[in-house]
Amino acid sequence: MAKKSKTPLGIFIESIGLYFSNFDKFVKYMTFPVLGQVGGLLLVLILTMIYTKHIPQIADINILLLLSILVTLPGLLIFTKAFWEYLVAYGAVNSMLDNMLKSGKVYDFDAHTELIKRRTVPFVGLWFIFGVFSLLAVFPLFWVPACVIAVFCVLIFQVFTYEPEQSPIGCVRRSIQLVKGHFASTFMLMALVGALTYVFVPQIVNKLFEVIKLTEFFANMITPFIEQLPIAELNSMLAQASVSAIEVKDIAVFVVTTTVAQVFIQYTLPLRSILWGMWYEELNGALPETPKKSKKRPSEKLMDASKKKYSSKKLDRNILKRAMEKDEE
Repeated sequence: MAKKSKTPLGIFIESIGLYFSNFDKFVKYMTFPVLGQVGGLLLVLILTMIYTKHIPQIADINILLLLSILVTLPGLLIFTKAFWEYLVAYGAVNSMLDNMLKSGKVYDFDAHTELIKRRTVPFVGLWFIFGVFSLLAVFPLFWVPACVIAVFCVLIFQVFTYEPEQSPIGCVRRSIQLVKGHFASTFMLMALVGALTYVFVPQIVNKLFEVIKLTEFFANMITPFIEQLPIAELNSMLAQASVSAIEVKDIAVFVVTTTVAQVFIQYTLPLRSILWGMWYEELNGALPETPKKSKKRPSEKLMDASKKKYSSKKLDRNILKRAMEKDEE
């Protein structure tokens, strides 16, 4: 019996249902990757402020440089660790999708995370390619081409997860192959999930924070840090350009609202990954089948390769095994 195709709107609605049915687990999974980044940067600011206020002036540039590194290092380590875990989540959530579609449940986060970390080198290579495209998108001249590229390359992380034999460049080519002929539907999905997770949810949360005075509370907390910035010099430059002066409070509120928006955008990463994983499955099923040399699934091939490569290392094999098991509940 042929598999019934799903509409983009149907996939959008189903992905929301899967995300919120496992909301508590996803929140727990994403808490360190998200809040760890905020906490690491905040620690850098606090230690730097203490350092500049209470450490006497040091003339020796070498000692000054060493102390600066020591002061910022703890926060930067926390931020880097959290940021890496956030990047890994792009692939790990995709790996969980199979069980979610079968049972509506998600479990064994460590196993799925390990599957991605085992392929760190190609994963970093894929993020490097993604970073290059993102850098080009900063320039107005490349905005339109960047938007087109973004649509065609939206499935690169799904390809990376489900087709581990693909190289980073192969993931890009495969994503283009999948999206080709479905550009309009893919763009519609990007618009829907982008409006929900990048605009609607952050705006609602920020409005709620404003109503219950949390925005004002956090703005007052960071005002001492803002006051350390050369605001007077900046306003002097703005005055020469006939631009209105900015207030410390306005900067503090902007920082709080931007940070809150970014936090909730990152917390909804699993929703976007679920949606694109389902879209990958849909488009992959629509492609004509090609002869395969092996009947093994990509995940099974990865397991075999992992056992050969890491047979000399001590590792809980059950973790990897559980990531591939079907949910029998």
